[in-house]
Amino acid sequence: MPGPYDARRVQDFRISFARRQAGEVREVPGGFLVLHAGYARSHEHNQLHIVGPADPEGLPALADEVMAFLPHRRITVHDEALGLLCVPALERAGYSHMTEVLMVHTGPVPEATAADVVERELGPDPHGPLRRAVTAQQRRWMPDADERTVHDLVERRTARRAGAEEVLFLAAHDDSGEVASWADLYLEPAAGIAQIEEVATAEPYLRRGHADAVLTAALRRAAAAGCGLRFLVADQDDWPLHWYGRRGFTAIGRTHAFSRFSGP
Repeated sequence: MPGPYDARRVQDFRISFARRQAGEVREVPGGFLVLHAGYARSHEHNQLHIVGPADPEGLPALADEVMAFLPHRRITVHDEALGLLCVPALERAGYSHMTEVLMVHTGPVPEATAADVVERELGPDPHGPLRRAVTAQQRRWMPDADERTVHDLVERRTARRAGAEEVLFLAAHDDSGEVASWADLYLEPAAGIAQIEEVATAEPYLRRGHADAVLTAALRRAAAAGCGLRFLVADQDDWPLHWYGRRGFTAIGRTHAFSRFSGP
């Protein structure tokens, strides 16, 4: 069963991934700020990571200082205990709080499904199948978002390519070849660790087994690459947490994410 050492490995991988895919990294007391001018609306790529000792009461002021030129504030506190201590101060400062659950796959690697799951790229074609599917679903999730925001949230996958030794975008298709479900797979075979991220299904294809096919393909590829530690991150208050639990994933730790919107 996974233990504290595995939780530390997962945290170290996530911190490394954030640094490696950043356009710029600025060191700050207790952590670092990642920036990417190419994806300014992506909070993932423009946020403050707290990884060491920090003063919870001083964190809102620190974020305002180092992110003053950004229209949003996003802070991820990677230490579970410190994150809980930060909740009161950040909520008083107007931040919303989300608990992220780190889940490790502890079940057997599943058998391959009959569904066709392939590696896809966004590619140069503005109407390519993966880009078309992800863009359409992003607009369903955020119907009021402007075009720049949708663009950044779709295209930021390009930046993720630098985050790990190997980054794959997996996609399952319907009978006509349209992308029905997709996921990121980040592989670091030298460290024996892999992350599955953003498992999603386009709304017209829900409850047809496409997400299961993509998740199975990701687990099998990770195992074949020698990644014995396979994990993902789920929102503690959202239904996928239980969906993953039924598919062999076990919670091993938590991080805390805080957001405040002060602009578009």
